[in-house]
Amino acid sequence: MTTTTKEGSAVVQARRVLVLNSGSSSVKYQLLDMNDRSRLAIGLVERIGEETSRLLHTPLAGGDAETRERTGRIADHAAALKAAAEELAADGLGLDSPELAAIGHRVVHGGLRFTEPTVITDEVLTEIERLVPVAPLHNPANITGIRTAQALRPDLPQVAVFDTAFHTTMPEYAARYAIDVETADAHRIRRYGFHGTSHAYVSRKAAELLGRAPEEVNVIVLHLGNGASASAVAAGRCVETSMGLTPLEGLVMGTRSGDIDPAVTFHLKRVAGMSTDEIDVLLNKKSGLVGLCGDNDMREIRRRIDEGDERAALAFDIYVHRLKKYIGAYSAVLGRVDAVVFTAGVGENSAPVREAAIAGLEELGLVVDAGLNAVRSGEPRLISPNYARVAVAVVPTDEELEIADQTFALVGQAEPAGQQVPVGQVDN
Repeated sequence: MTTTTKEGSAVVQARRVLVLNSGSSSVKYQLLDMNDRSRLAIGLVERIGEETSRLLHTPLAGGDAETRERTGRIADHAAALKAAAEELAADGLGLDSPELAAIGHRVVHGGLRFTEPTVITDEVLTEIERLVPVAPLHNPANITGIRTAQALRPDLPQVAVFDTAFHTTMPEYAARYAIDVETADAHRIRRYGFHGTSHAYVSRKAAELLGRAPEEVNVIVLHLGNGASASAVAAGRCVETSMGLTPLEGLVMGTRSGDIDPAVTFHLKRVAGMSTDEIDVLLNKKSGLVGLCGDNDMREIRRRIDEGDERAALAFDIYVHRLKKYIGAYSAVLGRVDAVVFTAGVGENSAPVREAAIAGLEELGLVVDAGLNAVRSGEPRLISPNYARVAVAVVPTDEELEIADQTFALVGQAEPAGQQVPVGQVDN
């Protein structure tokens, strides 16, 4: 890192990165020390704009992990970030510290233009705004977080790390929908994919777990949280992913339907008299596991199954069936698979999901060892027996660390403040 500042006669090297993930009514943040990639503090501000706003802040430097809580109305994102900055300052980690090198922002949609982490300029922010029509639920909140952080530290490099960037290596035949090309191009309709920072991090860690370079392995990554996505990664590059124009396509998720016949939407409009907005809410917030059985928490669903609940059992079976379909499809896409990797909340913690998803796929070289699968650990680990032709692994994801790594790597190479930094290939 080349940026230094002087305090008296001492030279302070800026090696901290603040990672911000701004949602429509929340801000998640982490402060990391890039000397050893350790976390100094983590926090969450939720229910922004409501009377019941809450801030949870946990300082981690020095081994202290006691969470502090603030309650009461936090009016907007500016107030939320100011409150977070106050909590950090109380721990001696203020945003005015000369040790802070940059702020890294999670930005959900980067279209085709942003294929890599990017220092945010006025031009970059304008392009992120131009992508709002294809990410109306996410990019506006990301933009708000960026502008708020810029106001707090206008002198500091701000870096956008895009959920879609990892998937821009998909070949055109995987990214295109089979609709009229002129219509698709005019309205940016294509498959973009999401959870890219997780898929990038996990696929690289999986290769490390196998003792090989990312360029030497083909991996299927299953990111299973409330939102869920799969990717086929060949030699470190994404060649296929399950989410598409939006995060709705693909696997069964907590509240999203995943793949359905597109004509379902026309049917609901014509026969049920539902509006476009009502159908949008149905498919994104009232479908998936919650639509099938009323719960989107896999732990609760498994508890209900153990008690003989048939709706929960059917929901689980539908969830697993979709996983199997994608594992099989991506095995065909890759030709050779070295590992199938589970990650995120469900993928890391639900042994029954992992077992059921792999069961019956022995012809593909996939086997799970029941004893290894039952072990709970926060470390990357194999859950397949030694004789298995294809490794099955659990790799905890770390999207914040990936954002911090990408941010710090870019800032270390960036031009002096105020100069343009290349933003990658421009296609649309």
